Amino acid sequence: MLNYSIPYFSAALLLGFLGVHRKLGFWGYFFSSLLLTPVMGVLLLLASDPKPPKPKTQE
Repeated sequence: MLNYSIPYFSAALLLGFLGVHRKLGFWGYFFSSLLLTPVMGVLLLLASDPKPPKPKTQE
């Protein structure tokens, strides 16, 4: 059981880091990869859009 859990968790963690600048962010992709599968996490990552840039405030 432990043989599969470490690579599974590592893949979910990697997908979380790859999704930092996407719509769902780190936690969204990390938990979706844990709950669904890392393969589904990759598909979600590829289908998502980048975060829109924050508007600059004038001082």
